[in-house]
Amino acid sequence: MVKTASTMLPLGTQAPDFSLPGTDGRMVSRAQFVGRPLCVVFMCNHCPFVVHIRSALAQFAVEYAARGVAVVGISSNFVGSHPQDGPEQMKLESASAGYNFPYLYDETQEVAMAYRAACTPDFFLFDRDHSLVYRGQFDASRPGNGVAVTGADLRTACEAVLAGREVSGEQRPSIGCNIKWKPGAEPGYFTGAAAG
Repeated sequence: MVKTASTMLPLGTQAPDFSLPGTDGRMVSRAQFVGRPLCVVFMCNHCPFVVHIRSALAQFAVEYAARGVAVVGISSNFVGSHPQDGPEQMKLESASAGYNFPYLYDETQEVAMAYRAACTPDFFLFDRDHSLVYRGQFDASRPGNGVAVTGADLRTACEAVLAGREVSGEQRPSIGCNIKWKPGAEPGYFTGAAAG
């Protein structure tokens, strides 16, 4: 497994806009979540790092949606090389995994580039003003490392946002598969494989 780390977008960055089709065919945009904390997850169907946290991510989204945190999943993988990550397969995966959040398809990969997303999964948490307060890992669990999947890092950040407290600046990058860029379209910020 090739491992790729988050680029760690600077804290305080305003959430880039997006307007993307979801698995139900409806367009979903950032503007729909104004005034609510927003968690954007770059993910896909096939990545073993995403599969590893799949159930816990679904549970996380249910819990925090009930408390006012909007969760949005975005798949930006190039389906020319990874057809298993296409819209029809996303629809099946969303139903199978029990995702209660919009799962959106970024065909042009422009949204991934705007967020400087690098891997799947890659998490970005924005406060009620949609200023970035957390980016990085769900938790320390990785396929095969024996650490339980709890979502502890992201949950701690969400708890701080909901309580109106500052989120700790000690944040660890997510590790996952690299986003599958279109040929010749790999963004300049992308650093490729990471150690660990």
